[in-house]
Amino acid sequence: MPLKYLPHIKNPGDIRDYSNKELHELCDEIRSHIIETITEIGGHLAPTLGVVELTVALHYIYNTPKDKLIWDVGHQGYAHKLLTGRFSEFDTIRQFKGLSGFLKRSESKYDVIGAGHASTSISSALGIAEARFQTKQDFRVAAIIGDGSMTGGLAFEGINNAGDLGKQLLVILNDNEMSISPNVGAISKYFTRLISNPLYNRIRNEIWDLTGRLPLAKKTTRTLIKKIEESLKSFLVPGILFDELGFRYFGPINGHDLDEVIHTLKNIKDIKRPVLLHVLTKKGKGMVSTDKKNRQYHNDALKYHAVKPNGKKDDNLYKIGFNHTKSSIPIFQDVFGKLVCEIARNRDDTVCITAAMREGTGLVPYSQEFPDRYYDVGIAEGHGVTFSAGLATEGIRPITAIYSTFLQRAFDHIVHDCAIQHLPVIFCLDRSGIAGEDGPTHHGALDIAYMRCIQDIIVTSPKDGNEFRHLLYTALNIQDRPFSIRYPKANAIEFDESGQAELLPIGSWEVVLHGSDILLLAVGPMVYNALDASMELNKLGISCEVVNCRFIKPMDEAYLRSIINKFKNIITIEEGTINGGFGDGVAGWLLENGYLGELKRLGLPDSFVEHGTRDQILSMLGLDSVGIVSNIKKILKPNNKTISN
Repeated sequence: MPLKYLPHIKNPGDIRDYSNKELHELCDEIRSHIIETITEIGGHLAPTLGVVELTVALHYIYNTPKDKLIWDVGHQGYAHKLLTGRFSEFDTIRQFKGLSGFLKRSESKYDVIGAGHASTSISSALGIAEARFQTKQDFRVAAIIGDGSMTGGLAFEGINNAGDLGKQLLVILNDNEMSISPNVGAISKYFTRLISNPLYNRIRNEIWDLTGRLPLAKKTTRTLIKKIEESLKSFLVPGILFDELGFRYFGPINGHDLDEVIHTLKNIKDIKRPVLLHVLTKKGKGMVSTDKKNRQYHNDALKYHAVKPNGKKDDNLYKIGFNHTKSSIPIFQDVFGKLVCEIARNRDDTVCITAAMREGTGLVPYSQEFPDRYYDVGIAEGHGVTFSAGLATEGIRPITAIYSTFLQRAFDHIVHDCAIQHLPVIFCLDRSGIAGEDGPTHHGALDIAYMRCIQDIIVTSPKDGNEFRHLLYTALNIQDRPFSIRYPKANAIEFDESGQAELLPIGSWEVVLHGSDILLLAVGPMVYNALDASMELNKLGISCEVVNCRFIKPMDEAYLRSIINKFKNIITIEEGTINGGFGDGVAGWLLENGYLGELKRLGLPDSFVEHGTRDQILSMLGLDSVGIVSNIKKILKPNNKTISN
């Protein structure tokens, strides 16, 4: 649709003089522009479509950036970006060197705090609210959190602390469940208008203060007043839990009724205590079907949560060399789904656990075939790990699939509840390494480092789909310690669906190419990048030995001893941070065992890596075959190895 307003909005102040009609037209324009842009370039679509009216109302009522808006996760923040001076760059969102797909402090003063993980908004908003108190400033603070994020323990820890501190803080619960609550009706709307009305609140507070001065029956009178209000609320609204935690509860209101949202925000914005506003929205509004038959709404909302670019190739997959094609090979996530179903058909002691990532981890087929052995614990990674530990104590073999970046949140649970207890929980770390366009909050950069430092744990990474099978079956053969398997969101390179599992000796490596000049120790799919590099180097007269270091911990010490005097130059290649990573482990062992040659570590740098496609990022970091070749040339030139250019 033609854009009448958006090109002219440089900051939220521009909309505060809009008429009611103009605000409604602006909402339509924002929704249309987001759909048109994101379906073309890809990105998170459904989450932000559900909060268009809420976003407009917040920037209309609140004096941002003086007043602070804190968005949970952030993939619902596209409308926020459009209203805060980023319209001209919007078509670069999630593109290499473009706008972030999440909130980012360095991108805009309106992005108060960044997020990519869920459930952080209330705690950070409370910290900002208390900083306001400490510095004696005057501004409002609002946290916007979804119902999914509200399942996270951190959200309830924040709610509990906020209620106890009692300072001004607005928490907006964006409830985009799959049906509109019956409480969204005339009676509920009337009651919410009543209890949010400034006159009502002034009279209520005056009565409250008056009863406090009564010489007799103070407690009885106040108790009666509170019981009357709570009885009405319990009959009309589901807010008693929040009231008991120290919050004034308002709602639920229809989040797509712009007038109602504006009216309510205007009435409650100056309440000097914690407030929770319950807003009901439709995820994907304007694009998602409202047909409830056969869970149509659920399916469509999930489908449009994030969309890929129209007519563009999927750049998330590796460029495959060394005589491998990606035409018919599934991604690692699909391989995982096939393998756990294969295992479950043969072993009834196995279960699968995930944390609100059934589709992302490839567990849809498993959940359908084995519904009684499938557990989705919600956005509660720590609980998922400890839950897995409990299952393992009773002889069940839990296979727990969680994104690498989200498993960071459960580090203590891995240590305390699994490793110390010597429980054989199998951790499948999805999206390890570069996670693509979602950027630094989602890159699985740290899992090698944080898993390596845990005592009595086995840490592995398959080079392809076939080796994934071998490692899973090997893990099931381990009875006395946790076992982790890391893999990227990428093509699995080789996978035989009818293949047979091979139990691998713990700590064993695989020499996939013999050579004499330089040793390449590669982890996971980096093996194939090393092989591609070796082919190019062979043309220059450089002989490379390429080793598949499938066991990151323990390492193949027997192999390392065999080559300690053979190679003057060793390169480690990993898709994880080099600080504390696989390369550090190799370096430490070589130092302790008298290695006198040179070691070069290739991996992710000691800085947060930006967003972009996998190929773009790997190329930028020198982790593709071209980058490996370039690094080897630099290493060998000082050693007078003849290199033909």
